[in-house]
Amino acid sequence: MGAGPGDPGLITVRGAELLATADVVLHDELIDHALLDRAHGQVQSVGKRGSDEASKQAAQDSINAALVAHAHDGKSVVRLKGGDPFLFGRGAEEVLALRAAQVPFEVVSGVSSAVGATGYAGIPLTHRDIASSVTFVTAVKRGGESFDWSELQRVQGTVCVFMGLRRLEQICRALMIDAGRPPQTPAAVVQWISRPQQRCVEGTLADIAHRTADQGLGSPSLLIVGEVAAMRDQLSWFDAQPLFGKRVLVTRPAHQAASTLTALRRRGAQPVPFPSIAIEPPPDPTAVTRAVATMTDYDLVVFTSANGVQWFWREVERQGRDARAFGGIKLAAIGPATAAGLRNHGLEADIVAETFVAEQLAESILAHVDSPARVMLPRALVAREVLPNMLRASGMQVDVVPVYQTTTATPRRAQLLRDELSDIDVVLLTSSSTVQKLCELLGEDAAEQLATVMLASIGPITTKTAEDLGLAVAVTAEVSTATGLVDALERALSSP
Repeated sequence: MGAGPGDPGLITVRGAELLATADVVLHDELIDHALLDRAHGQVQSVGKRGSDEASKQAAQDSINAALVAHAHDGKSVVRLKGGDPFLFGRGAEEVLALRAAQVPFEVVSGVSSAVGATGYAGIPLTHRDIASSVTFVTAVKRGGESFDWSELQRVQGTVCVFMGLRRLEQICRALMIDAGRPPQTPAAVVQWISRPQQRCVEGTLADIAHRTADQGLGSPSLLIVGEVAAMRDQLSWFDAQPLFGKRVLVTRPAHQAASTLTALRRRGAQPVPFPSIAIEPPPDPTAVTRAVATMTDYDLVVFTSANGVQWFWREVERQGRDARAFGGIKLAAIGPATAAGLRNHGLEADIVAETFVAEQLAESILAHVDSPARVMLPRALVAREVLPNMLRASGMQVDVVPVYQTTTATPRRAQLLRDELSDIDVVLLTSSSTVQKLCELLGEDAAEQLATVMLASIGPITTKTAEDLGLAVAVTAEVSTATGLVDALERALSSP
C-alpha cells in the first residue's frame, strides 16, 4: 500500500479502510505517525536497510519473509510504503515473493512524491504550453550503478530525479553535458513534500546544487528539472499559508485532539500533541449512578461540555438504557460542540447558549424554564460555581453530579515539555483546566517559560484563567471551538 508523500491526509480511501482493519502493519521509516494512529493492529517499522547493497537485500529478504509468515498465520497484513509502492520502491519484489509463496494480495496505489510536488510545491509536472511529458528517474540503480544520463538526450519535458541529493552536482552536470539540457533550464529541489517541514529551493541547472547546499536541504528530496519549475511563484499555496511550518503545541486530552491536529495540518502547521490533562472517572461514581437511575425526577439536565455528555452517557449505557431514558426531560447545552455531542446520541438540546460562558447559559435557562424546577448538572469534579449558583438564586433546585475529573497527564514528562518549548511557536490553550495543569507541569516559572511563545486561547473564560496565572494571551477565539481557535490563530498570523 502506498502511504503518499507525507501528508497523512493523502492516503486513499481504500488505504485508510485497510489500515484500520489490518492485524499487522509493517511500515517504512519515514511514514507520518499521524497515519499510523489509524492502525489498530500490531505496528512495526521495517524501514532501516543499511548502506551497502548486501545489507539492503538482507533487510528486504527479511521483510518478504515477515509478510509471508504473518499471512500464513492467518493475519491480514498491510505493507505500508512511502509514495506509491510501484514507483522506485521494492513493491514489485515483495509482490513476487507473495506470489511465490501462494499468498493472496492486493496492491493499493499511493500518491507519489513527484505527484505530491505538483500540489504542494506549486510545480506542475506538465503544462499545455510548456511541457507535455514527464520522465521519472532514480539517480542510483541496483548495486549502486549510476543512471546513464545520455538516455535523456531526446527527452524535452519535465525530468524528476529521485534519491539524487547526494550526487546533485554530478546529476546537474550530467543533464547539461550528457543529456544536453541548457544551463539556464529552471530547476527546483523539494524536501519533505506535503509536510509542514517542506522546503523548496529554486534555481537553474547551473546553480541549483550550490543553492541547495547553501540552504542545507537534506533527504528525502526530489529534483525537478524543466520549464515548469519556474511556475512556482505563481502556483505555490501550501507554504504560503499563515500557519505553514509553525510548530503548535496542542494541550487537549488525547481523545479530543484529533480534530484539532487535522485542522492544523490542513493549514500547513506542524501540530505537536502534548496533553496537559487526562480525563478520568470521578473518585466516587455513586452520584452519577444514582442520577441516571432517577432521571425522571428532574425537569432539566444541563451539559456544560462534550466531556460531560460523553461520561454521563457511559453510565446511561452501563445501566442498559438509551435516549428514551431522558423521556420528556428538557436538555440544555453550552455551545454547539456540546449540543453536537448530545445529537450523536439521538438527543436534541432544547436550550443552547449563544456564547460559551456559564452566565449566558444560565440566562438562557432562566428565560425558558420556570422556577421552581429540579435541575441536574453533570460536569467535572472541579468547575466554576457560577452556573449552579445563578440557578439556585432563581429558586431552582440544582444537583451537581461529578461525572469525570481532570488530572495532570504524565507528570514525569515535565522536563520533556520544558525542552519541547524551545522549538514551539504557538501553544493552544483549550480549557481552563488545561491551562492550570500546563502551569503545574512547568512549575513556578511557568509564566516565564511560556513568555517565549504565542498563546492562543479557545475563549474568554480560558483567557481569564491564563491571565490570572500570569500568562500573556495573544489570541482569544470568538467562537469557542477547536475550529474557531485555529481560525482565530490564522487571522492573527495573517495580520500585518
